[in-house]
Amino acid sequence: MTIGFSSRAVRSTCVLCVAGLLTLMPAAAAARSGRPDPGPPGTTTQPASLYRPGTQVRPGPGAPGLPDVSALSWVVADAGSGDVLAAHDAHRRLPPASTLKTLFALTVLPVLPGGIRHEVRADELSGVGPGSSLVGVVEGHTYRVSDLWNGVFLNSGNDAVHVLASLTGGWNATAARMQARARALGALDTHVRSPDGYDAPGQVSSAFDLAVFGRAGLRNPDFARYCGKAEAFFPGSEGGPYGIMNTNRLLTGADGVAPYPGLVGVKNGYTSHAGNTLIAAARRDGRTLVVTVMNPQDGGGHAVYEEARSLLDWGFAASGRVEPVGSLARDEDLAPSGPEAAAPAPVVSAGPTGHEPGWPDTGAILGAAGLGAGVMALALRLKLVRDDGS
Repeated sequence: MTIGFSSRAVRSTCVLCVAGLLTLMPAAAAARSGRPDPGPPGTTTQPASLYRPGTQVRPGPGAPGLPDVSALSWVVADAGSGDVLAAHDAHRRLPPASTLKTLFALTVLPVLPGGIRHEVRADELSGVGPGSSLVGVVEGHTYRVSDLWNGVFLNSGNDAVHVLASLTGGWNATAARMQARARALGALDTHVRSPDGYDAPGQVSSAFDLAVFGRAGLRNPDFARYCGKAEAFFPGSEGGPYGIMNTNRLLTGADGVAPYPGLVGVKNGYTSHAGNTLIAAARRDGRTLVVTVMNPQDGGGHAVYEEARSLLDWGFAASGRVEPVGSLARDEDLAPSGPEAAAPAPVVSAGPTGHEPGWPDTGAILGAAGLGAGVMALALRLKLVRDDGS
């Protein structure tokens, strides 16, 4: 069955896209002026302590001492309550590398059913940056969306990100939606320029924001399933599928890094500019902690995993023995309301069964999300076929 919209619907979508993008202008203007972006109404104002330089912790009786951590910025938080247990330069803006793919997934996962099949076009791979991590997406080959998500989460494939972004309106539109999603989550340090996390001028996030993304992702069953998967098979253009392994060594135990007991994800990253970055979440005795580590200065390439390990150990040991120094949570967390509290939801219009003269050979899905007072809708120019096997 082909899913599609008429050309008139596609033209209407472009008008709605402009209306939605207009809602991003105040944030852009604030960034140019140097004034802080106030964020959406209802965003929790973070305690001043999280904006202070250095390490922030409020130990009580019997609290363990913090481990020695060389990262430029880090956060330890309770994923359930959102309480930040300790942090170091939590809002320092740094390049995130592929940990930004968590925000990409939060933005795009809700609008792309995993069973959709898509034949990759050459233009969808043309913008992949040199030196990118790749999962092996091939022009002309047909993939399920779920295969591409395995490529994003496990192999950190920038090629898979480019294809998925093309299915939700293109590279720039996806970056704009990611920026809006970050603001809606109260993550105000993040500025998106390249949805795959590839280094780009002005692209930054923070340990605080990455912890927000990790926490939000774990609440999405699809996200949680992908980010906690150690191995998968990826379709090959010749010779059948091949195995891929999650590059998060704290999950897999690869390359001599001991796996962390109870780890449930989330995402690692690396570029020469960003250094090593990591969002890690683990569950123990009914509690889930999320830790972010950005650019360790000592210990080599595996230091990001060992420093995350020590922070997770500390967080579990400090349970009930420290006072929170801040929160990842928004005011609306317990009772979401208003357009910005809603995740983007797809609106799908089915075309005629079969292929009739005059019906376009391209389909469209509209991903509609409330962005402030405006609405963004995205037209997807591809042929989509439902896969009954997924």
